[in-house]
Amino acid sequence: MLRKIRLTCGIICLTLITLLFLDFTGTLHSWFGWLAKIQFLPAVLALNVGVVVLLIILTGVFGRIYCSVICPLGVFQDVAAWIGKKRKKLPYSYSPALSLLRYGALAIFIITLVAGVSFIATLFAPYSAYGRIANNLFQPIWLWGNNLFAHLAERAGSYAFYEVDIWIKSLPTFIVAAATFVILILLAWRNGRTYCNTICPVGTVLGFLSRYSLFRITIDTEKCNKCGLCARHCKAVCINAKEHTIDYSRCVVCMDCLGKCKQKALSYQLRTTKARPAKAEENAHAASSKEVNEARRNFLTVTAMAATASALKAQEKKVDGGLAAIEDKKIPNRQTPITPPGSLSARNMAAHCTACQLCVSACSNQVLRPSTNLMNLMQPEISYERGYCRPECNDCSQVCPTGAIHPITAADKSSTQIGHAVWIKANCVSLTDGVKCDNCARHCPTGAIQMIVAEPGKETSPQIPAINTERCIGCGACENLCPARPFSAIYVEGHERHRII
Repeated sequence: MLRKIRLTCGIICLTLITLLFLDFTGTLHSWFGWLAKIQFLPAVLALNVGVVVLLIILTGVFGRIYCSVICPLGVFQDVAAWIGKKRKKLPYSYSPALSLLRYGALAIFIITLVAGVSFIATLFAPYSAYGRIANNLFQPIWLWGNNLFAHLAERAGSYAFYEVDIWIKSLPTFIVAAATFVILILLAWRNGRTYCNTICPVGTVLGFLSRYSLFRITIDTEKCNKCGLCARHCKAVCINAKEHTIDYSRCVVCMDCLGKCKQKALSYQLRTTKARPAKAEENAHAASSKEVNEARRNFLTVTAMAATASALKAQEKKVDGGLAAIEDKKIPNRQTPITPPGSLSARNMAAHCTACQLCVSACSNQVLRPSTNLMNLMQPEISYERGYCRPECNDCSQVCPTGAIHPITAADKSSTQIGHAVWIKANCVSLTDGVKCDNCARHCPTGAIQMIVAEPGKETSPQIPAINTERCIGCGACENLCPARPFSAIYVEGHERHRII
């Protein structure tokens, strides 16, 4: 019964968190966005003391239940391990804890996080690693399915679905996500929870706490015949059947081992002070504990479909009214990257963001994409080739679980300056092509751009934009809607620290 409860809760959490990254309408975030905010590392970075204390208490009472129910990467590995286990009847065997590797990885994670070398720290973060997989590999498949339904519905005279663009937001991030996916699958197939018990910093921290949990898997030495069946089904490889010991720092409380013992020697119960063999006491710190992996997941279609994710980019429409080819816009060389409204500053973003990509998934304007800059690799930044940051939209600030982007109202956003527009004379079509154009001024939501004559007193003088940088909020409407190609004649330069105007 306990195992079934855990399986049900784990499947629900994995499914809902995955849907948070797949949903492009923003509907699910208002209902289930809290699932992202109860993840351990995001809660720590957001200084969400209540959630952190709750997770610590949960671990102190029940063991590493977080890793087998709440953490999406942990449950995802169980799915992979369950599939891999089908190849052989008894896939696992006990192995001692690799304490040096575990605590070494934790030390590297903490040092890089404190030092601001975020791209290294984000590679270790379990929730963010799964978020990148879901956003870069699973979401395109989901969107292709949506576009197929939209096409079929349109042919049937229904508009219940609408097509969306599918494109690679960042090639380096896609490669990292694909590599992480492959590595996790291989590790899970071969030896279950290898990542959780050797690399994951959250697993190491919670593993230390779970040594002292009130409830734990217990071996009845009088009933146990040392057959080793429990150890050979334990995906955490932490049960030492020969010594009757369990390494509780690695046990993820999956309950798989409970149903495998034919002698009924295993039970999940309140810790007691019952005497144990002296040898077991000596080896308890490195010895085994529990579980095994077994059936779960009708969610396995995700794994098969993700193999097709390399063909991500959908072809954009290339014609304007069927007459002229439109050249793609190129990203201008910004001296300062643009961070989302609510992030306060580039420094705050770098210090708190774990590059989980949830904000990128939630951005309906297609302006957020993972950075390709090494020092803030995979963290979100804004660019305006496909859209602009609409003043009334605050989706990214509502979904961020780490405090990298603080919640911001539409009114506050309209007065937050994330950058300012810069005019490039050499690119302006009013001067290069001799045509009248006022796109930038006409679409500026704050009225920060006015058209003035290039040569006062001359009747035939073309009009050019004049920018009031005090009123500009850096939304990018001017850059996005500028007809100049491949580079816009007006672009937004980011601010290191956001300003209130």
